[in-house]
Formats: sequence, structure tokens, C-alpha cells
Amino acid sequence: MGSFISSSILLLFLLFPTIIQHAKPAMSLPLSTNSRWIVDEEGRRVKLACVNWVSHLEPVVAEGLSKQPMDMIAKRIVTMGFNCVRFTWPLFLITNDSLASITVRQSFQRLGLLESIAGIQSNNPSIIDVSLIKAYQAVVSSLGKNDVMVILDNHLSKPGWCCSNFDGNGFFGDQYFNPDLWITGLTRMATLFNGVTHVVGMSLRNELRGPKQNVNDWYRYMQKGAEAVHSANPDVLVILSGLSYDSDLSFIQNRPVQLSFSGKLVFEVHWYGFSDGQAWVTGNPNQVCGRVAKDMMRRSGFLVDQGYPLFVSEYGVDQRGTNVNDNRYLNCFLGVAAELDLDWALWTLVGSYYLREGVIGLNEYYGVLNYNWCETRNSSFIERISALQSPFRGPGLSETKLHKVIFHPSTGLCVIRKSFLDPLCLGPCADSESWSYSSDKTLVVKGTYFCLQADESGTLVKLGIFCSDSNSKWEMIADSKMHLSSKLRNGKSICLDVDSSNAIVTNSCKCISKDNTCDPASQWFKLVDSTRSRSEERSFLHFDSIFDLPGKGFLSNLMVGSI
Repeated sequence: MGSFISSSILLLFLLFPTIIQHAKPAMSLPLSTNSRWIVDEEGRRVKLACVNWVSHLEPVVAEGLSKQPMDMIAKRIVTMGFNCVRFTWPLFLITNDSLASITVRQSFQRLGLLESIAGIQSNNPSIIDVSLIKAYQAVVSSLGKNDVMVILDNHLSKPGWCCSNFDGNGFFGDQYFNPDLWITGLTRMATLFNGVTHVVGMSLRNELRGPKQNVNDWYRYMQKGAEAVHSANPDVLVILSGLSYDSDLSFIQNRPVQLSFSGKLVFEVHWYGFSDGQAWVTGNPNQVCGRVAKDMMRRSGFLVDQGYPLFVSEYGVDQRGTNVNDNRYLNCFLGVAAELDLDWALWTLVGSYYLREGVIGLNEYYGVLNYNWCETRNSSFIERISALQSPFRGPGLSETKLHKVIFHPSTGLCVIRKSFLDPLCLGPCADSESWSYSSDKTLVVKGTYFCLQADESGTLVKLGIFCSDSNSKWEMIADSKMHLSSKLRNGKSICLDVDSSNAIVTNSCKCISKDNTCDPASQWFKLVDSTRSRSEERSFLHFDSIFDLPGKGFLSNLMVGSI
């Protein structure tokens, strides 16, 4: 029998090519929207996988330029897999002529930041004696030369750290937030970058907040701002933020935005672990994830069902990996972001600040770059989010039919099989198996008769062809809806899990309710809709059509992990 299997597999590989190269298509700018998707001029989905680069603090200069040349920073952004920068700016940069016209050197001198002056003189001498607005343009230009798209984000009005309810920058009518001046600033910035093709969007205002916030003024001024930007630069996406620190867009559900233009409107939302205090530490992760994800859908996620792109323009975690609240939140966030295939911008690129909240050279532990901006702070984090830097689906991406991939948020990997006889394991989502999930809760490898089957707890899962038994039925359980659970023939429930070698196994379901001390991350999976074609085509045997196997008794024994 062993020689027959070997001959069959050899014949399979002779019949089917094993590797198909897939070139990543170049995007054609400008961008627009097609229902809930952002697309290029050819109508192909473009997923915004951005990182936030801060330029709104007191110096009003992009952070990090005293540490590294801007071109090197731009190139590192690309090597980390990001295609876009959300580049922040304060309103006064473009509306206060005396601020906009002072030089980079003068800006640092007035703050006593002499070491930063020396660093910029060494690493970016071309901008040290140009105006602040010219320096901002220079960074945008450098990003464009490295094929990085840019979203201009009006972060606040008065330069400084953001945000609080009483900093004078929160809502229309606050001390530093004159709506007429804001519209003037948006118009000037949109005009300044009109014709700069890699500037693909403008985010009108970051994190509206404070005691003055109200829905009627939101519509009144955000619609005016959107019209002003579009009139000055019709090629950019117009990105609108919500209320309550950009966590709430629920009012849009029953009162759509009224604009004179179409095909350019995007909504943005922010989602952090600390948005819910210490709930991820004090509560059961399954219950907290279920509650928070449901609330996110109510407050903003519903927009994708209404046909609008939703851009998570800020999310992030402590890159040191020691913050339990952040770590648990991230597992939930990545599951939701993959399932909805959202556009996003990570907070933050910044490894350290010139000056933040009175502290010179503050280390930014949410930054993907280290203190000196010379290397990534946590390379495993970059690997983990890499699967979400490419779209799972959308217009014009692939001829592959819609299917499911089994995504594992804790690692950022998907369920794959390295070869026909190997057990299922975690690997790059580009190599993911294609699954169908039927109404009877069976997970079948598409184009085959093989379904996912549970064996005894603590053993490898397997693929078999008898798919009517209870151990072939998989249900998403717990409040998080991220445990894939099956029942063994003895009636015991088990859950899909990952062992220390990244092999897919089954174990007793853990952390289902109440307990806040355990971590269910290894058992959290998401069934994600995808049209991605695999980087390597490894077709399963269609024995009934390729081989004439007498009695097909062989098939009943053909289960991965048991051959």
C-alpha cells in the first residue's frame, strides 16, 4: 500500500504544477471607493496598511529626523510591509503664518532642543534651515519617492500631545478649534498637495471629544470640511472621524452624511486596549472580546454593511509584550480586523520623541522602531501583522472563488499543510488551505472530499472523508466566537488548539467563561472570507476522477496523521 501511495502522489505532481508565481499588481492612483472598498483607478482593491508618523508636537517636525535620514526611515517603512503613512499635522502649521515660516532650526532653538538640532544637521541637513511647512513637504516627498502612500491627518490645532477633554483642541468652538479657521486650514493643505499623487487621503480631524461635542455640530462642520477638501483637491479620499475620541459613529446609521460628491468618503475609528480600561486583565478574555467586538460593530463596524470603507486609523500595543491588557486586546482586535478585512493604521512608527509632555527624548514603547529609529523594536510583532497587510478579498484581486481561511490571531498565521502527507499546522496565510464551511458546520478543503476531523484530546487533527459524524462538526463557541469546537464520539467537547511546534491539535476548551486568569489565545481562530490565491498550488487528490480505485476502501483509511 505504501508504494501505491507514493506512486499516486508522484503522478499527482506530474499532472499538476506545484508553484505558480503571483506578481503583486502596481496600484494606479488616485484612489476612490467602491461600496465598502477602497480601490485604484483600475477598480482593484487597495488595502491601506499604514503606520502613524507623528509631526504634530511642539517642534512641528516629523519625529525621528534627528536619529535617521528621512529616506532611510521611508525605506524601513516599506521593508516592514506598510504601504501607507498617516502623517499628522497641527492646524496652526498651515493657518499661523509666523509658525509655518520659522525654520526647523529656529523651532528647536525656541524649545531648547539643541541636541535635536545637531542630529538633524547630521542626518537631514537639507531641511535644517527651511521653513516648517517646507520640511513637512520634504517628508511627504521622500515617502512618495519610496512608493509610500500618505494620508494627511489634522491631529489637533495647537501643536502638542493629544489628547484630553479639556485641552482646547477637542471640538468645534473650543479655545483652539475655530471651525472657520479649521476649514481654511483644510483648504490650504488640500490645495498645497493637489497634484501630489501619492497623497491619497485627508483625515479631517483626529479624535473629536469634550463637553461641547454633539451630533448636530458634527454634521454641520464635518460636511463643510469634507466639501472644502473635495473642492480644493478632488483626488483625495475624504476621511471622517467620529465622536468620543473617534470611537463612536453610531449616529451615521440612521442619518447618512449628505455630500455633493461620491466615491471618496471613508470613515475612521480608533480602538485600543486601554479604550476599555483594564477590562482585559480583570475580565474573562472571551467575554470581554465578545462584548467589546459587539460594541465596536454597533458603534462603527456596521458601516461596512452599509457600503462604506472603515479605516481603523489608530490601534496599537506596548511593543515590549509585557502589557497583559494590550496582549489580550490585540488577539481580539486582529481577529475582528481579519474577519472584516479592515483598512488600518498602526500607532506608531515613532521610536522616541524630541519632546513629549515636557520630557525630552521620551521613549515610545508603542513604536515599531526602537529608540534610535535604527531597527524594529519587536520583529515578531511585524511578522504577526503581516497577514493583515494584504487584502483577503475585494474587487479585482483574484479569480479565485470565495473561500474560508482559518486565521490564528495570536500568531498571525493560518492553517496550512506543507505537503500532502504532512499534518495540518500554522504557516503563512499566503499558503493557507482553502476551506468551505457548510450549513451543517463541516469544514471541507475546497475541491476535495476531505473534512476536518477531531480525534482524542491532545492529538493531531486529521482530514477524513466520513463527514457526517459529530467529530466532523465545528462550531464557533464562547462569547468571542473564536473557539472552534467539536464533539467526540463519547460526547466530550474539545477545541482546536496549537501545540509548541505549531501543529494543529485538539484540547479541552479553556477560558470559556468567568475565569480571568487564563489565556485562551492558542485556541482562538477566525474563519475569514478570502479570495486570495495561494502562493503555491498544492492540489489535493481527487481520487474518484484521477484514479480508478477498486472499492474505494483505500479512501476510508486516507486520513492525515494516520497514514
